[in-house]
Amino acid sequence: QESFSDTVLFNVLSKERERKRRLPWYYAPSFLLVWVALFYAVVLPLFGRLPDRLTIADEPLRPGEFVAERAQQVLHQLDRIGPKVVGSIANEVEAVNLLLSEVAKIRTEMRTDLYDLEWDLQQPSGSFVLGTMTSHYQGIQNVVAKLSPKSSNSSSYLLLNSHFDSKPGSPGAGDDGTMVVVMLEVLRQMAISETVFKHPVVFLFNGAEENPLQASHGFITQHKWAPNCRYVWVYLTLISSEDFECITFLRAVINLEVGGSGGRDILFQSGPNNPWLVKYYKKHSKHPFASTLAEEIFQFGILPSDTDFRIFRDYGHIPGLDIAQFSNGYVYHTAFDTFDVVPGRSIQSTGENILSLVRALSNANELTSVQENNGGHAVFFDFLGLFFVFYTEMTGFILNCCFAVLSILLVGYSLWRMAGQAEISFGRILISFLIILGLHLVGCLLSIALPLLMAVLYDVTDRTLTYYSNNWLVIGLYICPAIIGLVLPSTLYHKFKSNVSYHKFAARWIIFYFLQDKLSHSYQMHIGLHAHCVVLAFLAVVLTLMGLRIPYMCLMSLFFYAASLLINIISTLHDRGYLWVLTTQTIQLLPFVYFCYLFYVFLVIFFPAMGRNRDSSNPDMLIALICAIGTFFALGFVVPLINMFRWSTLLLIGLGMVTFIFSMISVSEVGFPYRPKTSVMRVNFLETRRIFYDFDGRTVLNDSGYYIDYQDRRAFRPLKEYAINMTGLTSMSSDCNNEYVMCGMPCYWSSWCRSLSSAAWLPRDSEVLVPGNLDLTLLGTSVLESGKTKRFEFQLTGPPHMGLYIRPLEGAFVEDWSFVRIMLDQPQKYSAPYQIYFSYGMDSTPFKFHIDLAVSGSIFYITNYLIFSAYSAFQRNDGVLEGPLFELGVVGHFISKDFERDATTLEFIADFPDFVYIMEWPTMLKRYIF
Repeated sequence: QESFSDTVLFNVLSKERERKRRLPWYYAPSFLLVWVALFYAVVLPLFGRLPDRLTIADEPLRPGEFVAERAQQVLHQLDRIGPKVVGSIANEVEAVNLLLSEVAKIRTEMRTDLYDLEWDLQQPSGSFVLGTMTSHYQGIQNVVAKLSPKSSNSSSYLLLNSHFDSKPGSPGAGDDGTMVVVMLEVLRQMAISETVFKHPVVFLFNGAEENPLQASHGFITQHKWAPNCRYVWVYLTLISSEDFECITFLRAVINLEVGGSGGRDILFQSGPNNPWLVKYYKKHSKHPFASTLAEEIFQFGILPSDTDFRIFRDYGHIPGLDIAQFSNGYVYHTAFDTFDVVPGRSIQSTGENILSLVRALSNANELTSVQENNGGHAVFFDFLGLFFVFYTEMTGFILNCCFAVLSILLVGYSLWRMAGQAEISFGRILISFLIILGLHLVGCLLSIALPLLMAVLYDVTDRTLTYYSNNWLVIGLYICPAIIGLVLPSTLYHKFKSNVSYHKFAARWIIFYFLQDKLSHSYQMHIGLHAHCVVLAFLAVVLTLMGLRIPYMCLMSLFFYAASLLINIISTLHDRGYLWVLTTQTIQLLPFVYFCYLFYVFLVIFFPAMGRNRDSSNPDMLIALICAIGTFFALGFVVPLINMFRWSTLLLIGLGMVTFIFSMISVSEVGFPYRPKTSVMRVNFLETRRIFYDFDGRTVLNDSGYYIDYQDRRAFRPLKEYAINMTGLTSMSSDCNNEYVMCGMPCYWSSWCRSLSSAAWLPRDSEVLVPGNLDLTLLGTSVLESGKTKRFEFQLTGPPHMGLYIRPLEGAFVEDWSFVRIMLDQPQKYSAPYQIYFSYGMDSTPFKFHIDLAVSGSIFYITNYLIFSAYSAFQRNDGVLEGPLFELGVVGHFISKDFERDATTLEFIADFPDFVYIMEWPTMLKRYIF
């Protein structure tokens, strides 16, 4: 009994000494605030860093440099034209004339002794599949210019692309007017330069990107210069006719986009393969800003956007660089995307980057060099915009695995050294490490789970998007819970150890903790960081084996931690109390600022994007996940050190109070998501006239209303307090009438049709006055030679934007049609109802098409004829092909401001509050049974 009491007394005294060796609790808040201050003092200034704008007056002193002022002058003219929708006078006449005029001006200034400048106004027609629809275009317009050195005989061209059309209602000064004027100034600087380049450069100003992506398809599949831009395969016969050598003449594209208005331009897609392009970007970009993580996120489809890069990659097989500005995404595709919100310094930054890249790539031997292979993908990222890191995917595989193994070996050596210093067995310290590792794994899961739980709670209480206007709210709502979750298990573990009760029945625990206490508290803290290192090593290996490139983030964390651990071991700081913390945390400054910088970029991108993510998913989940993962990487080697301080649980309680205070703020007026002009609520609706006919041509439905496509999670609920007549509003998620194709809704593109659950119908009493005609004419029918297929030939006339919805009735199927057959040839991927989107620019020739229907048996005819026909007896001579075979919906979209809105619609729009931005147009939907 006496021996046991002595043991207890020794243990208590040991704990008292250990407690005194901890730092006072009041240093803990300062410890965390230092990292917060670092974010505001370093990360934000570097993120927003832009070069000074060059003026025309500066040009004589700085010849050959990009001049933002001249680009802004052209942008102002482009902005004054207003919204430029395909088929409108603004897009097809005014914008085209402006671009041709600017190209002509450049030609007058060009060094005619060195260069040739050709231009072409292309008006292609074509068809392709995008998403779940077939997109058909006719007479859309591309302004194309080619600058060629007179001394060059190269047949390999470099392609630059941007688009001058815009979304309905938006002047498009940012998207994509900024890149249009950047390309014009780049063209001018190249044309007046005394330094001749090697390869011709094609400047494509495409007039139908928002349509979507039609003009780029028209260029790359049909233009006379496209073969010189495309990826070309040439086979050379060698010894015999059976032996071939494949030579690839590489071309390249730089695609320029804007997902907001201003800011720096980010390289967010490269390749496919061809890492030499990223190498050129590293060497020649004046202001590098790129991320492999951004590329993989974009290609996973998480961001609701797409670019022409997809078309060049899929239809032209062109490797290239996809570059975009993304700041201030709140004005993206709205009326507020004007000249006034585009910073001149952003134009200067992008212009300097693109001009330098074009000069380099237009002299690149790789455009025509023979390649045995394309080198695979690349891993790339910039470090705070200060320098650029690039290596191949295979190099990344080797580095990830090597550093994962090296880190684990260093952790193992550190544990062995601790065992020697503490005079306990390595097995016992390994058990202690495994316990802490298990607790850290629980903490990692909690760091993800707690922010996601907050997101779920806000969704259940209809409080999503509280951060939409006041982004700083995520600090309390998601980052603080992530920190709490990450360290809570280890904090409770250390707290439990210090307060363990010394009753007789707990003797086994006392002995265990007595042995544990031979490890100093500084060693226990070090083991906590080792546990995070092992988790990162495991993640690096697993993600690498999955074929992802994002493990470079794990690699960066492991590199810096391994470096600090190695320094501490060599310098013996490892075994001198808390001195190792100084080395570790000093080195952690670099990964901390990088990960803050990286994840801040994604928050800047995704904050505004959540306002156009429709209402089918909780946007807060994605924001919470970004904050949680960012916390894991930025603070994974930092916040566990909270347990260095006495009463560390108080700090966690304090973080909990911060979350509570921020939660209270978020449910006040501060947390209301929307603000006029700066962060608007997006409302999309189509004032729709519907006329539905049955098989005998009788009208079965004739009404009018508003087809509403909800843009964010809150739908129309924020508008309940306003005097907007919502009588009869029904949601398509519960009230879709499957009797009619596409629920009887005039959905615009495939994304609209796929998201009918995010749509609603609001009937109105007065008829929608459609400002034009929509006419479908059945030109004729015929039974094909097989006798089992019936062809229907149609002619469609109407506005520049129209659509078809084709749904075969039960037992029938579409055997062929006049569109591309991809959707018919891949039934496992595409199924009825089929959507055909049609648009035209300058060529308004009636759209003629045919559809061939076949049936599977005579029972089909009897069933569907009884349903759709009023006749009591069948008097047909050609059997089953004479009855109703398919349902055809025809929709006309009168989008541009060339078409007037009726008075009732204008009154309805006027009832909305000023924080709402409305994108709308009149629509006619007709439905037939054939």
